[in-house]
Amino acid sequence: MPEKLKILIFPDPRLRKVAKKVTKFDKSLKKLAEAMLHTMYDANGIGLAATQVDRHLRLIVMDLSENKDDPRVFINPTYKILDNHSLYEFEEGCLSIPGFNELISRPDKIDLKWQDLDGNEHNDKPEGLLTVCIQHEIDHLNGKLFIDYLGAIKRQMITRKMQKYKREIARGKAE
Repeated sequence: MPEKLKILIFPDPRLRKVAKKVTKFDKSLKKLAEAMLHTMYDANGIGLAATQVDRHLRLIVMDLSENKDDPRVFINPTYKILDNHSLYEFEEGCLSIPGFNELISRPDKIDLKWQDLDGNEHNDKPEGLLTVCIQHEIDHLNGKLFIDYLGAIKRQMITRKMQKYKREIARGKAE
């Protein structure tokens, strides 16, 4: 069974680190992707960026299927917005900010490029939930969180609650 990794919890400053491009496509990369998928499934998530598990590489795992049987790995993902006026609203949550979901609007039409675990290049024009998730996870690789899209007051409230949550975890009072 793959290793279960520790997910960093906001406001951990390591979540703000910008990930480095993957240049070595080897067994250790495959092992990390496997461990990330295992961790994501265990946490009931649909996406996880390497930054969230304190590995600062441009690597994302995702599974949007109902049965959790369609794992996807995106290495060095980039996108260009194709239409700034076509927005998709989705109530986003984050494994690094448990307990908070907020409605976020993101561009719905993008041109996505990435590499697979063997370094092969891919290109797609996703829409809907995949578009939202890929942008959310790429934000993580760039040191950005979904709460950065919120107003200052709401962001401060979530930050204070997350600081309290982390103190409770440290004292053993929270799960």
